[in-house]
Formats: sequence, structure tokens, C-alpha cells
Amino acid sequence: MRIAVTGSIATDYLMTFPGRFSEQLVADKLDNISLSFLVDELQVRRGGVAANVSFGLAQLGLRPLLVGAVGEDFNSDYRAWLKRHGVDCSAIQVSELRHTARFLCTTDEDQNQMASFYTGAMEESRFIELEPIAERVGVLDLVVVSPNDPEAMIRHTAECRALGLPFMADPGQQLARMDGAQVRKLVDGARYLVTNDYERALLETKTGWTSDEVLTRVDVRITTLGAKGCVIEDANGVIAEVVAAPEQVRADPTGVGDAFRAGFLAGVSWQLSHEACAQVGSMVATYVLEHVGTQEYEIEAETFVERFAAVYGRSAADEVARNLA
Repeated sequence: MRIAVTGSIATDYLMTFPGRFSEQLVADKLDNISLSFLVDELQVRRGGVAANVSFGLAQLGLRPLLVGAVGEDFNSDYRAWLKRHGVDCSAIQVSELRHTARFLCTTDEDQNQMASFYTGAMEESRFIELEPIAERVGVLDLVVVSPNDPEAMIRHTAECRALGLPFMADPGQQLARMDGAQVRKLVDGARYLVTNDYERALLETKTGWTSDEVLTRVDVRITTLGAKGCVIEDANGVIAEVVAAPEQVRADPTGVGDAFRAGFLAGVSWQLSHEACAQVGSMVATYVLEHVGTQEYEIEAETFVERFAAVYGRSAADEVARNLA
């Protein structure tokens, strides 16, 4: 299955605050916040939603096509890293004017996060056309439209509808930047819609659609619930509720959602049930949670299957093992 992953490609600056954000907030001063956090640690890592999803897919044996815009600084190291790990980087556009996007994130001891994102070259993603890419590679079985320049996201979904390409709508943090009309254009007609629980509510508020109305606009809706797992629905109701895979150690939650998407999409490629797809996603997400950095983990098939079996059962694990072999 040929999967194209569109979206952000970035450098992550990950910091740790040895306290709780909630303890720094004064209830009657929330309209005039001025805060500075002295952090204990700084990690500079490769990131970006599309790059993270693509890395996860490649870890599971697929060869995803990464589609996005970067700066010249991407070519020095990041491109070689992704190619070495099995990601097709031939559809990445390099800006002559801007640096690769930057993600700055501080995590407190409760795993709450405060973050900022500098778009940089990502803004030029709006000029990327999918049709020439599809013609060059021969076929695109699924296009992932993940957080990116909002104009690029809307353009990509419009192109998918025009070309008859199935797509996953993954609006993520860009829901905060998009208005209701833009969100409706992004979501309408999606094969899959994936958000976390907060984004789910925000999406419904911005579009004015009820939960049932959303399910008439997309084929399958996946809502991630953090440590509580995820729920999968379609127009007929709940398809499955999947528990999260337990972590061996909790290092940093950055990129956990991206890893879930990678695992879910790998399951789709392997033609697993939606429940099994979410189980694979949950297991990959746990790998990221156990590391600092979104692309610092390595999936070894035998270990992955054994951990999977301990959570979801031997029968389900055997089906995954056949695809990882």
C-alpha cells in the first residue's frame, strides 16, 4: 500500500520543567499571563508530524512518501536520517528563503505541555500539488493530511476529492488556527478522521456539526484518549474501544499521537480490522513515550510482538507478526 504523508517537518526543542504548570497559574490573573519557566533540560531532536508518522511507518516495514516543505538546513542531516530509515523523501520541497520549521515544547512533571511552533518553510507547502506526485509514483492508496500550513491542508484535501484519492484528515493543533469553514473543507469526505478528545470537541464547536453529523461526513472517526486508549466509530456507532498499551518507563509524551497514527496506518496497509489497527497504533505510541525525542525508538519485530501479545492477546499478536516478518 502506497501512503503519502503530508504535513510538518520540523526540528524539535524539547524542555523539561521540574514542577507543575497548574501551580504557576493565578485564577484571577488568567487574562494577563506573564510566565517564565526555568527548565532543567534541553533536547534538540528531529520532528514534525508528517516526518514522525513517516518514520513510524518505516519502522514497521512500510515505505511512506513524505510530502512537505523544508529549508536548506534539512539537507545537511535530517534527509539522510529519514532515507536511511526507509522514508521516501523525493516529494519534499526545499525553500530558498526559509529555515525548516521549529517546534519548542516544555513538559512539566505531570506530562502537561506548553508549546510554540514556527512555520518557516512549512508555509510553502501550500504550493505543493499532489497530482504530479501521484503521476510520478504511479498510485497513492491513501493520503494523510496532517498538521501543516492551513492553506496546504485545505488544498490537499480538495485535491484528494478531485482526484478520487482516499485521505485521512488529521487537523491536530491547526484546529486552533482554522475557522469553521476551513475545518469543514478539511474534514468533509475523509476516509479517516483522527483527533484527540479535546480536538474532537473543538472540531464540533468550530464546524457547528454534532458528533452524529461528523459521522455522516467521514467513513471512520478515531478519537485518542491518552492513557485511556482510543475509541473508533462510524455512522453505525462504536466499532471498538481500545486500551492503551502500558509503558515500561515514561520519558516524554511528545510525538505519541504521531506514533499512534503510524501504527494505525500500518494496520490499514496490512488490511487488519480497525480495532487491530488501533492496537498497533497504541503499541507504537508507547515506544515513543519511553524515549525523549519523536524518532529515537527502534522497533524490533520479536520484542514488539511479545509486548503486543501481553496486552492484546496472542491471536492478535500472531496476525501482526505475519506482517512484520
